Amino acid sequence: MNKPQMAKERPEAPQMPRTMTHQVMVGRSGHGGVAVGGGAPVSVQSMLNAPVHDVDANLRQIEALAEVGCEIVRMAIPERTALRSFAQVCARSPLPVVADVHFDAHIALEAAWSGAAKLRINPGNIGGLAKTDQVIDAARGAGIPIRIGVNAGSLDASIAARRDLTLPQKLAESAVQYVRYFEEDRGFRDLVVSAKAHDVPATIATYRILSQRLPHVPLHIGITEAGTVMQGTIKSAAGLGVLLEQGIGDTMRISLTDDPTLEVRAAWQLLAALDMRRRTPEMISCPTCGRCQVDMIPIAKQVEEALSHVAKPIKVAVMGCVVNGPGEAADADVGVACGAGQAALFRNGKIVAKVDESRIVDALLEEVEKL
Repeated sequence: MNKPQMAKERPEAPQMPRTMTHQVMVGRSGHGGVAVGGGAPVSVQSMLNAPVHDVDANLRQIEALAEVGCEIVRMAIPERTALRSFAQVCARSPLPVVADVHFDAHIALEAAWSGAAKLRINPGNIGGLAKTDQVIDAARGAGIPIRIGVNAGSLDASIAARRDLTLPQKLAESAVQYVRYFEEDRGFRDLVVSAKAHDVPATIATYRILSQRLPHVPLHIGITEAGTVMQGTIKSAAGLGVLLEQGIGDTMRISLTDDPTLEVRAAWQLLAALDMRRRTPEMISCPTCGRCQVDMIPIAKQVEEALSHVAKPIKVAVMGCVVNGPGEAADADVGVACGAGQAALFRNGKIVAKVDESRIVDALLEEVEKL
């Protein structure tokens, strides 16, 4: 009989402390500006998808994003006629607004002087180094940083054609070449870098390379074109969770084909799951089984929906039976451990009441309000 082969151990990935990166400021320091890099907390971003000429719609979306914890927003400027609305959005926005520009360097130049808190460009499609130089000069004059964004779908042709490099190596090489040009040839160091792919392993590998080759540059991490809510959240959590746990990433966006506020909620939940940042409640709930004697699933969903509007970094336990329920509920700030048609209500590890099944959600939320 053949002996089973032992799985080969993977070498432990090195920890890359985020304090190694230099710090850039997105927006004005002390006036709603957000520090990125240099040990600052990992910031949460999203992107507007309202019609670009509708100023009020974009501002309403920014307000909704700010309410759920977004710290930086990005706005696409697909045509020059959108610059006027972009300037109005920047002037009235409570959050720093990043100008997302492709293909037309003139838009980036105008955006820099229209209130942009940062420019996001891909030098590979902005018109070559001559046009990139103009963008660098504009950003320098306006005192704002630039994010060099490299994507798998828009690599520089000379690098994309190389057969001696894997996709992660191509993405990283493209970003490194641009950074060297910005820093060494043009003396511009107020940079953030991203290099994204829709493939999770490729994205992880790319950022690992970048963290080694550009340890001083803040990294914007994300899985691009991740998909709709279910797939996109899972792919993003898998990829970004690995990177963040290794100390890679200074700012992040979870990209979803859905309402941008869901991106922000997912990002905060990921940061909380890694115990990096918390702003909303963490709900601990059991998966249910045959021991459960209440209708647990709708109870948990009602509590989750209610907690989504609470901005307190607390733990709330919703447990369905007596096996793990009392212990988990007692460990939370507030919680319930359910029995036959009723539940024990806990606060700070002590039972404060017994409530009927019909009162479980209301009683739990009343305790949350007291915290």
